[in-house]
Amino acid sequence: MNWALFQGLLSGVSNYSTAFGRIWLSIVFIFRLMVYVVAAERVWGDEQGEFDCNTKQPGCTNVCYDYYFPVSHIRLWALQLIMVTCPSLLVIMHVAYREDRERKHREKLGENSGRLYLDVGKKRGGLWWTYLLSLLAKAAVDSVFLYVFYRIYHNYSLPNLVKCSIKPCPNIVDCFISRPTEKNIFTLFMVATTILCIFLNLCEMVYLIGKRCQECLGHRNKKSRTRNNVFAYIEKQEIFHANNKLNEEMAQLHPCIRLTPPETELK
Repeated sequence: MNWALFQGLLSGVSNYSTAFGRIWLSIVFIFRLMVYVVAAERVWGDEQGEFDCNTKQPGCTNVCYDYYFPVSHIRLWALQLIMVTCPSLLVIMHVAYREDRERKHREKLGENSGRLYLDVGKKRGGLWWTYLLSLLAKAAVDSVFLYVFYRIYHNYSLPNLVKCSIKPCPNIVDCFISRPTEKNIFTLFMVATTILCIFLNLCEMVYLIGKRCQECLGHRNKKSRTRNNVFAYIEKQEIFHANNKLNEEMAQLHPCIRLTPPETELK
């Protein structure tokens, strides 16, 4: 698989991500993708060929290997990396959709017709929801794969020795796994980075929701202050006009009497 192309596609996501999102991308590329490409593939290598059982019975080794390793770590990690980064591509596609709408709008109405979006990459409206759902999807994918790894490989660990009695093995045979300690270290490292990525996704969701709530409350308070200022201005206007009217009536009855000094203009 061309991981360089894969990395190039996702590098554009950082342009529309928060600080938490950029940290998440760094962890995925450095601590998950690079470790997978550089080290993990070599550690596992020919996993089935290095699985050795103390029997010469044809088919016994293959059956035992399939029972204890139904899915290879390497293939599961590759599938996990692909699925966990796909939601980020939705954000890029949404931004590209906005840019296309903006371009068609300018072509139709001219360059001076105004803009549909003040900033096509700003997380507002539908893009905000797309970004939030992508975070939820990434956290869900990582959580599902953590559960799958736990169910297949109990406690995320590989034993040094497994005993197998599945047919066509003639009896209980001992099978040995190649480099189990090294594989356990890599497995725990990948599990730890996955948990860290889930934590970052949750932090980013809390940050986005909290920021949105703060903006909504600030807008509501500003709107409330504006409404109060309008009501106060109207009340002053009413008092001013009522006072002037009363002065006019009193002036008609008693030209020499005036309740308040004449005012020329309401400040």
